[in-house]
Amino acid sequence: MTTSTSIKVWLGSCLLWLGLSDVWSQDAPVLTEFNYAQNLQIEQFPTHRLITVWNVNRDSKQRFRYALVPKGNPLPLLPKDVTLVRTPVERVIVMSTTFIGYIDALNRLDTIIGASNPEFINNPTVAARLESGQTRSVQSGQSMDIERILLLQPDLILSSTTGDALFDLQPQLARSGLPIVLSAGYMEQHPLARAEWLHFIAAFFELEAEADSLLEGITQRYLGLTERVKNLEDRPTVFCNATYSGTWHLPGGNSYMARAIADSGGDYLWADDTSSGGIPLDLERIFAKAADADFWINPSRYQSVHQLLAADQRYAKFSAVQRGLVYNNIKQLSPNGGNNFWERGVVHADEVLADLIKIFHPSLMPEHEFNYYRQLR
Repeated sequence: MTTSTSIKVWLGSCLLWLGLSDVWSQDAPVLTEFNYAQNLQIEQFPTHRLITVWNVNRDSKQRFRYALVPKGNPLPLLPKDVTLVRTPVERVIVMSTTFIGYIDALNRLDTIIGASNPEFINNPTVAARLESGQTRSVQSGQSMDIERILLLQPDLILSSTTGDALFDLQPQLARSGLPIVLSAGYMEQHPLARAEWLHFIAAFFELEAEADSLLEGITQRYLGLTERVKNLEDRPTVFCNATYSGTWHLPGGNSYMARAIADSGGDYLWADDTSSGGIPLDLERIFAKAADADFWINPSRYQSVHQLLAADQRYAKFSAVQRGLVYNNIKQLSPNGGNNFWERGVVHADEVLADLIKIFHPSLMPEHEFNYYRQLR
């Protein structure tokens, strides 16, 4: 959000307080300006905020709209297809660990009263709250207990959707009258676009100014780092991931990870692919293209070369393995395997970028200590 936008939002609030909201017609809301996010719109009216989310999964053509009305204020005239949320929210359930990173950035972890998949949570504060009972474990998918969720009396349930009716929560929770809100942040293709979804979370807490300040710093640092590698001619070749259940799913050439590699001075071997999702291939086709690649990053869950080769001895044929240039984003794992890369790292795209530049061009980052990555030994 720019300074001029912030002034307009403040002016609209003042007009509302003075009873002069007709001066600022609701036909002309102020839009939050996004430089990277493609799946989100936030409109500021004098009486409420209206959030629209698109592209919640790869097959979705539907839009979802949420009206955020301050607590205690009378309800304005709202469109029929919106979910009403009273703000600022004080009791939040998170159905994905990714939301914890955003809420932590806004210093509102104390509002998390329920969490799904607690074994995958990295944040020590939320883990302690789960241990003490301040935050309750909430089941998801077919095991979801709606009555248990109702008893928690949430102001907000943050979730995402896969498009699989067996596991998606939104229809069941919406029918129960629960305030479930869907995010499409994980569908964004630029690291800074995912970071900009901090505005989405901040709107429910009425913390837009805090989000502005955080994002300004993250964006400036990220863009400053890209300047270091922009004119490099030597760009090492890179490939990602590993085989899972017999198939190797590579990031598409228009994906979040492909962009992160490019911005950190790497040459992603599948950069010419036009998809943003995963590319399913077998090991033989990966080896045909990546046998001599300089770096291998994000090889699934493996924490050592020994574990990697125990899964498949053929991995030893990759040049990156032979030269010890395999790196994984596993530096910050909880005892149960919760990974801070998917919590804090989603918001702080600059920290992830700094790690990748350190991997591909260590001479450019001589003093940098890895935040999320570790070289596999």
